[in-house]
Amino acid sequence: MRRLYHHILSPVCRKVRIALAEKGLHCELVSEDFVPARAEFLKMNPAGEVPVFIDANGTVVPDHSVICEFLEEAYPTPSLLPKEPLARIEARRLTRFFDEKFSREVSVPLLREKVIKSLKIGGTPNSNIIRQSKGFLRQHLKYIEWLVLRRNWLAGADFSYADIAAAAHISVVDYLGDIDWDKFADAKDWYSRIKSRQSFRGILKDRQSGFVPPSYYSELDF
Repeated sequence: MRRLYHHILSPVCRKVRIALAEKGLHCELVSEDFVPARAEFLKMNPAGEVPVFIDANGTVVPDHSVICEFLEEAYPTPSLLPKEPLARIEARRLTRFFDEKFSREVSVPLLREKVIKSLKIGGTPNSNIIRQSKGFLRQHLKYIEWLVLRRNWLAGADFSYADIAAAAHISVVDYLGDIDWDKFADAKDWYSRIKSRQSFRGILKDRQSGFVPPSYYSELDF
């Protein structure tokens, strides 16, 4: 039985879950803290970070980027990378862009201030950090719109890890109610297409205790 140790509001965990679903790989989901401290978990990933994936044969794979590479090698069909070399470069570039830059500027600060502080750290959310992250968010949404006006999907003609990573981060920010979709119609259309994919259904059903998403969050057409 495959198993994924994750947190439901971790964007990179969501990315792995979507990739697994796209490849038709069913697995048991095991909830962990954002930074697990259990000795058993630390044996699987000394970095103490989710996600960690355990394949059907017992292979333990830590780190979201390593997991996705493993899935492409172990389960190449369907591929979540384009066939053409240049398009594969672009898909990898954009995946890292969202997993690193978007994460650093938008999803992680908003999660920390709005959720993690309440669950673990305590204290009052920093309104300046939230305001700054929302400013970065608007820039990133404009970039998504620039991409989708020139391509079918973010990295080109094909749906890829670039779309998965971007949508995973966007979904968390959307859960927190921080996106004014009326101002980003083209990004909204792209995200709506991803929300309609079967692989995204489980993500949209998740709920974090104590935090209720906007009413439109799970609606495929907003």
